[in-house]
Amino acid sequence: MTELTSLTIAEALALMRAGEISALELTEAHLARIEQLDPQIRAYLTVTADLARGQAQAADEARGQAQAADEARAAGDERPLLGIPIALKDVLSTKGIETTCGSKILKGYTPVFDATAVARLYEAGAVMLGKLNMDEFAMGSSTENSGFFPTANPWNLAHVPGGSSGGSAAAVAANMALATLGSDTGGSIRQPAAFCGVSAIKPSYGRVSRFGLIAYGSSFDQTGPFARNVEDLARVLGVIAGQDPLDSTSMPQPVPDYPAALGGDIRGLKIGLPAEYFAEGLQPDVEAAVRAAVAQLEDMGADLRELSFKHADYCLPAYYIIAMAEASANLARYDGLRFGARIDGADLIDSYKKTRGAGFGEEVKRRIMLGTYTLSAGYYDAYYGKAQAARTLIREDFDALFDEVDVLIAPVAPSTAFKFGEVTDDPLRMILADVLTISANLAGICGLSVPCGFDGAGLPIGMQILGAPFTEGLLLQVGAAYQRATDWHLRSPGVG
Repeated sequence: MTELTSLTIAEALALMRAGEISALELTEAHLARIEQLDPQIRAYLTVTADLARGQAQAADEARGQAQAADEARAAGDERPLLGIPIALKDVLSTKGIETTCGSKILKGYTPVFDATAVARLYEAGAVMLGKLNMDEFAMGSSTENSGFFPTANPWNLAHVPGGSSGGSAAAVAANMALATLGSDTGGSIRQPAAFCGVSAIKPSYGRVSRFGLIAYGSSFDQTGPFARNVEDLARVLGVIAGQDPLDSTSMPQPVPDYPAALGGDIRGLKIGLPAEYFAEGLQPDVEAAVRAAVAQLEDMGADLRELSFKHADYCLPAYYIIAMAEASANLARYDGLRFGARIDGADLIDSYKKTRGAGFGEEVKRRIMLGTYTLSAGYYDAYYGKAQAARTLIREDFDALFDEVDVLIAPVAPSTAFKFGEVTDDPLRMILADVLTISANLAGICGLSVPCGFDGAGLPIGMQILGAPFTEGLLLQVGAAYQRATDWHLRSPGVG
């Protein structure tokens, strides 16, 4: 039999339904894999193997959940993720389990509720393996900004896994979870997926509830899944998507049967290739791999069209001005009084300074300060107001592009995974790691990342497929068709 930790969700469900494996065996295999490999990868901040969440919920840990799943299946229960081991980026609130957002300032914070996406996973029968490492408050592109330790890329331990959802991507790539959840504010799902050679989707803004997702940029943040292939993404997304009365930004859009839509071909599909996503500075291996993937889609009957994205130059400045302004407002609540750590000072102001000075990392401090500056009197109109106007132009650009084509295809990142320390002293270069992904967040559209090759050093390359708002089903259909014709997603790193 295939190693249990190498299974896809679809394969694991089929084996459990046939009685060939149990959910407990599947969970134990993953816990053993985590114990074996995580000292090298360091994807997990917390492993919930036997962690009881209060007397009333003593079974809400991995082994207890797995046993409950086996009992439920024996009684005829066939929920969509029953017995599937999944892990969560530590930006998602989990009742009774420490949730740090990768920051020392939240060390010891234990939420009293589950994020809606987490609650829906539990309702679908998923087993939670633990909480995953991330850049502090989702601010970064490498997971080097974690307040605790960096996570390594399973393909080469000297390289970063991307960020901010680096732990989520690395855990799937290293077979330490069948699927994970991450969050994407400016590319933080798609970029680490590309760096680690796994599949992942950033849903449209409003498709998945943000309730319980600790905020960085409230008008950008979205929760989405990582998995081994597109079929598994469809299963997880179908569970977590949908309107939520607890989140006023979630949209009353019907959730399609995503797995049922994966079988169609893409003959006649109109694919747009925006020239601005293939500009100077793109690593040659990356451009070659993405263009080869586009040629593969053409061979499958897709119609390719070269396009231009008029206001591409506005994306980076508009995104960072707005996102940092929102971060400044959202992180004001972490003052040592209401959440997490507290360092007492001589007076209230001194306590604020000591708590925030020691609790926040340098990247978070930088973004708070820049955001506060752009929102201050005399600068709001000059920076924030203009950035919002640019955002409107960018949305209109995408509307025009999707009037011409069904989907857009582009590289996920300008390069493959860089080495630890290679760009930490150059904040601008770190920011440029997101230059190809942030436009989707500005416009609120959806984006799928799938593996499409490797560079000369053996590091994965990702292709992103972008669609109009609430066309996740179409993206998954295109991605599944590509994966039926290729085997990049079947390759795995040699760890373990």
